[in-house]
Amino acid sequence: MIGPGQVSGPIRLGVHAASLNPAMSEKLDLVRSIFADWERGDFRSAEWADPDIELVTVGGPEPDTWKGLAGVAEFTRDFLAAWSHIRLVADEYLEVDDERVVVLLHYSGSGTTSGLDLSEVGSAHANIFHIRAGKVTRYVVYWEYGRAFADLGMSE
Repeated sequence: MIGPGQVSGPIRLGVHAASLNPAMSEKLDLVRSIFADWERGDFRSAEWADPDIELVTVGGPEPDTWKGLAGVAEFTRDFLAAWSHIRLVADEYLEVDDERVVVLLHYSGSGTTSGLDLSEVGSAHANIFHIRAGKVTRYVVYWEYGRAFADLGMSE
């Protein structure tokens, strides 16, 4: 199981490593506050989301796109219905540029129908938050963090 602050395997940032800014910022503070709720299993707030947000899932069981706050609510409702005691736990935060923050994470919880324990399944996921004017305008969920790094033009 991946613990806080860890990922499954080394991350080797490619030629764009210099573009990472590990300093705390308003964007990092926003994303950390989102995950503080999610780590407690609290998915009620969408104050962080721009009204015209785009939510995209890449890979996984059902890749898709949702638009606006109603779309985020639909995605969240369906996602939560599939899991019991689901938690999204951040392992690492990376500020990529002026607009994007990447979170490497793992899930805990169990399948509502299957009983599948997510802690027994290897999980190294990534989320990319695009932020403008203090709101998330695009939220991309990656089921494999390697794909997120590839899409960013970075290597693991």
